[in-house]
Amino acid sequence: MRREFKLPDVGEGLTEAEIVRWHVKPGDSVKVNQIVVEIETAKSIVELPSPWAGLVAELMAEEGRTVDVGVPIIAVDTDEPAPAGTAAPAPGEPAGRAAALADDMVPSPPAEGAVEPGVHGSPAPKEERTPVLVGYGVKAGAAKRRPRKKATTPPAAATSASTSAPAGPQAVRAPAPPAAPAPPAAPVPPAASVANPERVAVPGPGAAQPLPEPWPAGGRVTPLAKPPVRKLAKDLGVDLATLRGTGPQGSITRDDVHAAAQAATAPRAAEPARLAPQDGEERIPVKGVRKMTAQAMVASAFTAPHVTEFLQVDVTETMAAVQRLKQLPDFAEVRVSPLLLVAKAVLVATRRYPMINSAWDEAAQEIVVKHYVNLGIAAATPRGLVVPNIKSAHTLDLPGLGRALGELTETARAGRTQPAEMAGGTITITNVGVFGVDTGTPILNPGESAILAFGQVKDAPWVVDGQLAVRKVTTLALSFDHRIVDGELGSLFLRDVGAMLEDPLRMLAWS
Repeated sequence: MRREFKLPDVGEGLTEAEIVRWHVKPGDSVKVNQIVVEIETAKSIVELPSPWAGLVAELMAEEGRTVDVGVPIIAVDTDEPAPAGTAAPAPGEPAGRAAALADDMVPSPPAEGAVEPGVHGSPAPKEERTPVLVGYGVKAGAAKRRPRKKATTPPAAATSASTSAPAGPQAVRAPAPPAAPAPPAAPVPPAASVANPERVAVPGPGAAQPLPEPWPAGGRVTPLAKPPVRKLAKDLGVDLATLRGTGPQGSITRDDVHAAAQAATAPRAAEPARLAPQDGEERIPVKGVRKMTAQAMVASAFTAPHVTEFLQVDVTETMAAVQRLKQLPDFAEVRVSPLLLVAKAVLVATRRYPMINSAWDEAAQEIVVKHYVNLGIAAATPRGLVVPNIKSAHTLDLPGLGRALGELTETARAGRTQPAEMAGGTITITNVGVFGVDTGTPILNPGESAILAFGQVKDAPWVVDGQLAVRKVTTLALSFDHRIVDGELGSLFLRDVGAMLEDPLRMLAWS
């Protein structure tokens, strides 16, 4: 039996992913939970295992292609018979649809502050899961469709001829170029399967055959587009029926709608929206993590009113404490750095000022104060900026916090940070000092109220007990959401973090 594995939503409400690398090829034998493909979502690279054992029949998406959630990406021939009491797939429909096993790959969304299991985690009992993917099995006892015949009527009569088609979503092949009338297609046996990436889903009743382009007089075909895309088109005044989709299976994407809207408003003499690369220029597609980061930063910058305060701090004692910690047996396998003590100072200050660790709920018009800390650490990776967080960081001792920081950094640099590890952050630290700059004005991670920038530590003249001395100095910058955090609260929090870095013993006194 051939089964098609559709791209799952890996648990963060993502709508698409890019095929990065296949671990199998057609003809390979696969086992249950064997990794078959790596995908790059808007947040991370995720490995997907096979839900079935059998032989790889077809790879339905090439490497580098962006695929929508719910689109088949691999077909596997298994030895399992079709489930009893389930209608056989109709001609043109994906084989194995009735199996509906791909939902085992989709974890339930995590509870607030909890770590979400990865795709390798144990699935919930079948009766407790809610399917996430589209295209599940036909109900038992449903009427079978009659084999569809190719239209022999002229294009102008295609619409009226289609009225005899059964209601409901159907999958049909893309039309061939106009030619001599073809003989009626032979019925496909119930056990046969069609794995054709060029098939086009035609929703709604009627339209048994797609209409050739341009549309014939009086003809109309419902275009393929997701509900958000339809809403966008309605808002911009774009007629979807006039567009040719560039998405999977010919579906219309947001970019198609925006391009049509710009073309409608641009002067006729204007240059094309997309210019060809010139000598000395390089064009890099915006996708994956960088696309997600751009959207999040724009949303944050123009939603939360940012305020940034700065504080120069003498961290000579902190740097000395880092060297002493490295000599302790408890830190023998821990990478001790100034960032560890900065993180500890932020956790202590957050407990003293809980409002700094809160979020603005626009829909409910409420401030959500969180009595747990998922400490985000901004990390620069080859794929762009990611902000994984340490779950329940407030419960960790100093060695445990150091180990968590080390694991988080290594995973991020390897590009293996999972979406669940970046969800649910409550407050963030960005260490811009590692790039040799004093500080910056960081933008809030969406859903959080504060972010602390830690600048480079350098020798600088400093007054100590009335005498000029050379000390280790850094600059801290705190950006906060002024809807929640007023100037006094932000200043008190930043002052206390600075005081603990000037004298690390205060961390013990205030813990």
